[in-house]
Amino acid sequence: MTAPQIAWPTKSREFRNHHFDSTIWNQFEFRDDDIVIATYAKSGTTWMQQIVAQLLFAGAEGLEVARMSPCLEHRVPPQPVKLAQVAAQTHRRFLKTHLAVDVLVFSPKAKYIHIDRDGRDVVWSMYNHHLNANDTWYDTLNNTPGLVGYRMEKPPSCVREYFHAWLEKDGYPFWPFWPHVRSWWGVRHLPNVLSLHYAQLKADMPGEIRRIAKFLDITIDERKWPAIVEHCSFDYMKSNATKSLPFEGKFWDGGAQTFVHKGVNGRWRDILTADEVKAYEERAERELGPACARWLATGELWS
Repeated sequence: MTAPQIAWPTKSREFRNHHFDSTIWNQFEFRDDDIVIATYAKSGTTWMQQIVAQLLFAGAEGLEVARMSPCLEHRVPPQPVKLAQVAAQTHRRFLKTHLAVDVLVFSPKAKYIHIDRDGRDVVWSMYNHHLNANDTWYDTLNNTPGLVGYRMEKPPSCVREYFHAWLEKDGYPFWPFWPHVRSWWGVRHLPNVLSLHYAQLKADMPGEIRRIAKFLDITIDERKWPAIVEHCSFDYMKSNATKSLPFEGKFWDGGAQTFVHKGVNGRWRDILTADEVKAYEERAERELGPACARWLATGELWS
C-alpha cells in the first residue's frame, strides 16, 4: 500500500512593503538540511534563532546569530548581496522569515519552525519596538530604493490607540496578521513543520528545546546541555543582545538591549477594557475559527 501523496504548499503571491520584498525567495537555492524559522514578528523570533544556534553549535559562546541567520526577505542589504552571503555559509543554515506560507517558496526537504503568540502580546511588544526606533530605522525603511506602499511613520503616544489601528487595519503599520496565522495553521500537520507557541517556550524552555532538537535531528551533547539552556535564557540574551539582533541593534534608542525588552505576556490586561478584549477575541474567532483562535491565545489545542 502506497503512502498518500503530500500536497506541498505553493507560492501564490508576492508581498512587498517598507520591510520586505518576497521576490528574493524565488531566487534562493535551498539545501536539503536548511532550517527556516517563521513568525509574524515579536513572537519569539530572536529567541528561536538563539535556540537553534545553540543546538547547532553545542552551546558555544559569542555566536553572531543575527549575521548567521538573516531575514531573507528584508530589503536590506540588496538581494544579490544577501543571496551571496547565505550561499557562502558552510554551516547548516537557519534562516528567518516573517512571511505567510503562500508568499514563500516552500521546500519539502527543509525544516520549518513556526512560533505563534497571542496578537495582543505581539502588539505590546511591537509598540515598544516601534516607539524606540531611531531616525536611522525610519530612513532605512522609507528611503531604501524599491519601497512599495506606505511609508513607516512614528507611532502614537498611546498604546491603546496603536492597538486599535493594528486590529482595525489588520497589522497596521507593519503587515497583515490574520492571513499569516491562518497560513501556518493550515500546514501544521506537514512532516517538516513544527508549530510552537511563545507561551509554551515560556512555561518549559528546556522541554521545548529538546523537542526542537528532536525535530531537527540534532543529538544533544549532554555535557553541553547546561550551557545551551543558559545561553537561551532571557538574561543571557539581553546581556549579549548585540550579537543576536539585526544590525547590532543600531536602529533603536538604547541599542540592542532595548530590542530585547521584557519578554513577558499579558501586559495588555491592565490597559484594555473588557469591551476591547471582547472585540479582539471575537475578531480572532472570525478570522481563524475557534480551534486556531484558542491555540493563538493559549498555546492549547482542542482535546
